[in-house]
Amino acid sequence: MPDTIKSIAIIGATSAIAEHCARLWVKDSAVNLVLVGRNLAKTEKVAADLRVRSPQSTIRSLAGDFVDPLAIRQLVANITSEGSPDIVLIAHGSLPDQIQCQQDLSANHEALAINGVSPVLFAEAFISPMQQANHGTLAIIGSVAGDRGRKSNYVYGAAKGLVTRYAQGLQHRLAKTHVNVVLVKPGPTDTPMTAQLKQQGGKLANVEDVAQAIVKGIRQGKPVVYTPAKWALVMMVIRHLPRMLFNKLDI
Repeated sequence: MPDTIKSIAIIGATSAIAEHCARLWVKDSAVNLVLVGRNLAKTEKVAADLRVRSPQSTIRSLAGDFVDPLAIRQLVANITSEGSPDIVLIAHGSLPDQIQCQQDLSANHEALAINGVSPVLFAEAFISPMQQANHGTLAIIGSVAGDRGRKSNYVYGAAKGLVTRYAQGLQHRLAKTHVNVVLVKPGPTDTPMTAQLKQQGGKLANVEDVAQAIVKGIRQGKPVVYTPAKWALVMMVIRHLPRMLFNKLDI
């Protein structure tokens, strides 16, 4: 294949947002795509669909442990053994039940690990070969929930707050290199993960629109991508509300 074909790695490839990003990438051109999930059968199902959409692309699926640091290091070493990817998208996570997290420390621990610690470990594992190559873009999905702790989802928000601070530090570390770090902050999006929010009548963004904003943000190397864009203004207001007013809100 020509050297101009981009290599892309997606961690959490079975997530709806990640899958739609992959569809956009294979639609644009042939790519070398590595899909990573916790369940190989589900990940291969996504890969099979993408192969039909883009027969000219090379697509492989991998499964791995998303929590164990040594397993993550080994998995990333496998992916980068033939070169550092042009794009890495770290997109996995889960939406925990806040009340359960308050009552069950195991659930609390799992929510923090999979939504906060795990994405950071994957990012750190990828950044070393990317920095050595002095090339590429790493995008990591956080959330608007990480901008300010709220009683309705502060465990999830704390995990995504960790991702935010980590991405900011990584951007600072790599500021004088040619490696870009893109922090993605989606608002509530219509995916299987948010099915309960949809049942409760919540207004959710279209997943195709969110994916388009992410792919565009990665292409442009934006440091932060709020999607939909309105959330940048909404969260700026929420972040700056005085505590006295904020504590009166039922959010």
